[in-house]
Amino acid sequence: MMRTPGLSTRSLGQAVLPFLPLIGHRTPVHPLPSLARRLHRERLWIKRDDLITFGFGGNKIRGLEFLVGEALSLGADTLITGAGPLSNHVRATAAVGAKCGLRTTVVYWGDDTAHQSGNYELVRILGAEARFTGSFERSSVDSHMASLAEELTRSGRKPYVIPRGGASPLGVVGHVLAVPELMQQFPGLATMPEVIVLPVGSGGTLAGWLLGTSYYRAPWRVEAVTVSRPAAEARTQVLQLVRETEKLLGIDSGVAESHVVIHDGYIGPGYGAPSPEGSEAIRLAAVEEGVFLDPVYTGKALAGLIALCDTGYFDNLKRVLFLHTGGQPGLFVPGQCPWT
Repeated sequence: MMRTPGLSTRSLGQAVLPFLPLIGHRTPVHPLPSLARRLHRERLWIKRDDLITFGFGGNKIRGLEFLVGEALSLGADTLITGAGPLSNHVRATAAVGAKCGLRTTVVYWGDDTAHQSGNYELVRILGAEARFTGSFERSSVDSHMASLAEELTRSGRKPYVIPRGGASPLGVVGHVLAVPELMQQFPGLATMPEVIVLPVGSGGTLAGWLLGTSYYRAPWRVEAVTVSRPAAEARTQVLQLVRETEKLLGIDSGVAESHVVIHDGYIGPGYGAPSPEGSEAIRLAAVEEGVFLDPVYTGKALAGLIALCDTGYFDNLKRVLFLHTGGQPGLFVPGQCPWT
């Protein structure tokens, strides 16, 4: 049975957008004094979007508040999305769909062989239907989702397709609004971070933080470590998302191509495959600060931040904030970390 828990609207720019409240709290900002000393920073903080209390957390919930809000407002009865079997976004979408009484069908690249752990197992618990493309090309998910939507429409269903990672203008809006949230968590401009560092995969999070930083005139710059594709390709995708979101909101944020700073060299063997540097960063954060990162996104991004600090890249910046986007279920997948 379909349920619409608290469906409302949010205004931003010239847009009034359907909104499904799922979070209802600021995610905490914690100092990391031990890691700050290791990185030779005066201050190092972490914003804990992994501690979002809905659906095992992670910042994908921010975008889904708007994406599923629109789906409900359009009368959809089925959510369709996709990615790899360990996807945080797919797990979060399945959780929102279950809460709202929507059917959720997910499309995974690859084949159905022995996926019994991590986010895949959580998606099964949530009752979502899983289909596999049979191809290990990530883009194979997109055509299969489109075909599935046509199939369900012909059968009388009302599907709503959410792109991989929620990387769409509506999905970006949720991350835009994380910027004023963070600004409110510091007592004044002089105490705020000078740079925000985060992982970039499908691009929605970085696009939102860039757009929000410019729109709300936050005093920091935003830089990312790519964990999915070459930096040049990620930069193009992020800038396109920024422009499409500006159009949706009817604003000119002032984000220029030069503002999209993405660091390469930390993907390791490939997207979703653990890297030695990422695994060491996970161990370091756990031992030094009691914070668990994940092997796909935040472990590699922290490895990038450590290397950039060690090489002097951030020498003129003393206050740094690292965004924890979630994903800890990946720690419980055999082979994802060397100590399992």
